Amino acid sequence: MEFRIERSALTEAVAWAARVLPVRSPVPVLGGLLLDTEGGRLRVSGLDYEASARIDVEAAEILRPGRVLVMGRRLLDICKVLPDGPVECAVEGSRFTVSGDGARFGLSVLPLADYPALPSLPQVRGAVDAAEFAAAVADVAVAAGRDDTLPALTGIRLGLDGETGTMTLAATDRYRFAVRTLPWKAAAGDPGPDGSAVVSADVIVSARRLTEIARSLGRSGLVSVALDAGSAGFEHAGMRTTVRLLEGRLPRHDKLFALESPAVAVVDRARLVEAVKRVSVVADGDSPVQMAFSASDNSVLLQAGYEDDVASQRLPATLEGAREMTVAFNPGYLADALTSFDEPALRLLLMGAGQRAMITGEAEPDTHRHLLMSVKPPLM
Repeated sequence: MEFRIERSALTEAVAWAARVLPVRSPVPVLGGLLLDTEGGRLRVSGLDYEASARIDVEAAEILRPGRVLVMGRRLLDICKVLPDGPVECAVEGSRFTVSGDGARFGLSVLPLADYPALPSLPQVRGAVDAAEFAAAVADVAVAAGRDDTLPALTGIRLGLDGETGTMTLAATDRYRFAVRTLPWKAAAGDPGPDGSAVVSADVIVSARRLTEIARSLGRSGLVSVALDAGSAGFEHAGMRTTVRLLEGRLPRHDKLFALESPAVAVVDRARLVEAVKRVSVVADGDSPVQMAFSASDNSVLLQAGYEDDVASQRLPATLEGAREMTVAFNPGYLADALTSFDEPALRLLLMGAGQRAMITGEAEPDTHRHLLMSVKPPLM
């Protein structure tokens, strides 16, 4: 094997494929990246027990076709310190060499015979806009759980409805629940998982993995979404990745999101985000941030802290009706929810202290919704 390529192109390809490599593995070859030039282009692949990644690089000049398996993170470290410009890579006996502008590195070759085959891409179910998909995943990922003893709660629900052309992403850690919908296009004439003509699916994908995938696939064009009984796959612009599905189901959000006769306030998002950050400085640990909405002067007073160590800030807030309300939230959960939106104004639907509260955008309240449990306001 021998090929020539620009350092930047090689570094990007190696970094993209190396994302899925395990940090530690009892199987040494799983720490490797497979470089394949037998198809007249450079293909870089990696995998572990949960995910796989493959990227095709058309910019490589193939001088001698072949395949080689080398330690992926070591190759990435080398790529990062190579001089800018063209790089020559070749297999010389039991060594893979990388050289450019006078710098030369050698890597031991791993046994190809021990390397497992990459999983194939599941059946493509449709496509979604890359930028919208990345934004939607980021919106809901903040609500995913971190406790690995409850695997389903560490995931994002991926629901596909071919009849309405809607993709639904949802995540919850039991204390908050984020839901985001976006349009997608089902594959034409492609039967769904149950054999019906309408494509539909409801699966759970690791929030960490899906976030990495969505960020890495680019911000333009369409992402193909593929699913089978055990895995999900995504393909975009020469990049292909698969990830094993999580078992279980997330709780349905329909009833949780049905709030009867809530108090409704509209607040400027950017000013509210800054105010929460400001008053949270005096909040010890998870001590709550209190929000007191006043109908008399259309404002909300944010307060945090206890006794003499307190902070407060008042902001304009438009209340629909004359109903006043005082609620309090975990400052970290509240900040995560607010920063997941990008609309200029937010609607807060409030049921009262210790009850559910809903945050939505003012312009598109049904597209992105974030449910929080409020806590009892502290005694200042």
